[in-house]
Formats: sequence, C-alpha cells, structure tokens
Amino acid sequence: MKPIAIFLCFLALVGCGGKDSPKPPLSALLVFPQKNSECTTGQDVAGTNTSTVEFRWQTSDHTETYELRATNINTNTTQTIVVGGTSAKLAIERGAPYSWLVVSKNSKVSTSARSETWRFFNAGAETTHPPFPAEVIFPKTGTNISKDLNNEVLLEWEGADVDNDLEGYEVYFSTENPPTTLISTLTSGKSDLKVSVEANTVYYWTIVTMDREGNTATNSISEFKVR
Repeated sequence: MKPIAIFLCFLALVGCGGKDSPKPPLSALLVFPQKNSECTTGQDVAGTNTSTVEFRWQTSDHTETYELRATNINTNTTQTIVVGGTSAKLAIERGAPYSWLVVSKNSKVSTSARSETWRFFNAGAETTHPPFPAEVIFPKTGTNISKDLNNEVLLEWEGADVDNDLEGYEVYFSTENPPTTLISTLTSGKSDLKVSVEANTVYYWTIVTMDREGNTATNSISEFKVR
C-alpha cells in the first residue's frame, strides 16, 4: 500500500505543479538620455519653455509595463508615464537638470524592479552649465552605521558636470540641521572625507559642488546615526 500511496501523491504534485510560478521582472538598462550628459535632441514645444525628449531603455525579462520617472532636480518635481514598450516621450523644462529611472512591472507578481538612476541636462539657451548636485554614496541618508577604531566615518560622494570643469567641493557637517559648519574644501579629484564622530549621535551633512565658471550646486541634506 505504501508504494501506491507514494505514487498517487507524486501524481497529485505533478498535476498541481502545472505551470511555473510567474517570475518577477528584471531591471531595465537605460540607454538615452545618457548619464551625466547634455540632451540636445529635444523638440521645442511652441509657446512654452519645454521640449519633448524621447527616453529609451532596453527590454527587461518578465516585464509587462515600464514606468518612466523623470525628476527636475531644481524643483524636485517628478513626471511619470507608463508604457508597454521601451521608449516614452515627455515634455520637460529646457535648461534644467534632470534625473530619470525606469520601474519594470508585471501584474502577476507584487514585486517590481528599478533601473539605475541617471542624470542629464536638458539643453536650453545657456552656454555654460552648473554642476549636478553631489550624489551621496555613503552613508546613505537615514542609515545607522558604526565608527572605525579611530572614531571616524568616511563620507563618500560622486560629482559630475556636463562641461567637465568641476573645481571642487565644500563639505558642511554638524549635529545641527541644517549643517552650517564648513569642515573642508576639496579639489574635484577628491570625493571622500573622514570625519570624527561620537556614538549614539545623529549627524547632518551637505555638499556644495563648484565648477571653474563659478557655478555651484548644493545637494539635499543627508543624515545618519552613529551606533
């Protein structure tokens, strides 16, 4: 009886198995506008300060729809559009820096997948461009981290400029929000800094990025707690 029972259970499992479970979508690879570039292909919209830009990315597996998110870095406003293909057009402000990403979705699963986030400058009438705000690498805002044996933490960020003329950075760091204490001025070849910290303390920091034309950009204030 036991072999027969085992055989019947096996048949039941095979019958229930039927199809494979739906797989979650994979992240899309961005194509255009290119990272840290100036987009000059936008079509001007008559009577406005906007141009229509076509965003493009590669197909990602197990994906039904793609949600494009384009954010004006100056105003922190985001435009979104959902499409079934690998391109979409949006009318966005001319002469402004933007970040963009794509979220891959599948209605058969609850999880989605985000692409990398790229930044670009949508061309306008300007002949020189401010740098992009510094992008925090570590510590990510809102995280709890440990100090090293010297009671220090390494701040890391990434800077970029369409004109490739970065001059340097001013780093503001303190336990007050907003941080007003300038702790270091660095050249563009240096994008990390060790700072002294104490345990059980929340710190705030921000970076002013400068280029050789005198343009500046300040990123959002980041915070972290030292355990």
